[in-house]
Amino acid sequence: MRSPRSLVGGTPAAVYPIAFDGRELAAQSGQSIAAVLWGAGILAWRSTREGGAPRGAFCGIGSCYDCLVTVNGTPNQRACLVPARPGDTVTTQEGTGRADLAV
Repeated sequence: MRSPRSLVGGTPAAVYPIAFDGRELAAQSGQSIAAVLWGAGILAWRSTREGGAPRGAFCGIGSCYDCLVTVNGTPNQRACLVPARPGDTVTTQEGTGRADLAV
């Protein structure tokens, strides 16, 4: 059976772990945090300031702020733009993450 990877002669990228809300996920070199979360079946990783509605990636290009997460203790990181790095600790962001860094 042919796959896109076999058609272009690609090889799998290096895989390394990142943590999301205490759960270990496999990330590949070059993936954004949003891509890692999507690949693991996680579609929402933030709640809104008003009402706590779940949010995940919306635009996927950094224009909106729906995909905010806390990465290694720093809130308000756009998951669609931040590359996953080995050993990253990513947590769900609730509301503004921290009042002094509100978006």
